[in-house]
Amino acid sequence: MLTDALVGDLAAFGPFFAVQTHHRGSIPPEPWHAMNELVDNPDVLMDRVAAVRSRLATAGGQAPESVELRVAASVTYLGLVARLVSPALAVAVTSGELLQVDLDSTRWQRVLGGAFPLSVQRGAAADASGHDVSPECLAGLLARHVLDGPVRDLLEVTRTLSVSPQVLWGNVASALNGAASMIAASQPAWTNRARVITSLLLDQPPLRDTATASADGRFRRRSCCLIYRAAPNVAGVVCGDCVLSSDPPP
Repeated sequence: MLTDALVGDLAAFGPFFAVQTHHRGSIPPEPWHAMNELVDNPDVLMDRVAAVRSRLATAGGQAPESVELRVAASVTYLGLVARLVSPALAVAVTSGELLQVDLDSTRWQRVLGGAFPLSVQRGAAADASGHDVSPECLAGLLARHVLDGPVRDLLEVTRTLSVSPQVLWGNVASALNGAASMIAASQPAWTNRARVITSLLLDQPPLRDTATASADGRFRRRSCCLIYRAAPNVAGVVCGDCVLSSDPPP
């Protein structure tokens, strides 16, 4: 289960992995909100996208309307799913458990920039046989309960903002690879397990064919998160794993 020690271990991987906990059924006080508001209330997602759009415009020295809505929506989605899949992957890698990050029980704060505060239901890690559970089993659990759960729920509402599923699933692949890379960088002993589980996830629908990856951790997605379009007059503004990158693919 999700113990205080496990929560502390997650924080050691970095801010995208850190979580707080709350009791089942408790009413979230401000500034906490249930994450299901992002799919149940279109205004909440639109407010988030508008705020990201304004932030991107400011960084590029443009007016907000100069940044395409779908660009801001894609970047918003990438930030949301990265915040969910990072602790879920780390818990699977280090404890052999499934961290439940369903939108109904998970809470967030509407903070912009970096990793927003995240709280999961206390006891939200379901035992999957502990450290001896196979990577194949863990990848299957993550696929069913995370990718086909909150990640897909958020994708379905984000795609209504003119963002293609190919781009959005590419964002998920990028978020998973980023999480695996941070796990490897902060605690190298978990590198192989993190890479194996991530590779298994990338090798099954809906992530199959979204990216190419090598055993040494080199990764290249086959789509673009579109963030380069927020600064169209700046040459070379692409992410390191982007299909548009000039670096040689793995």
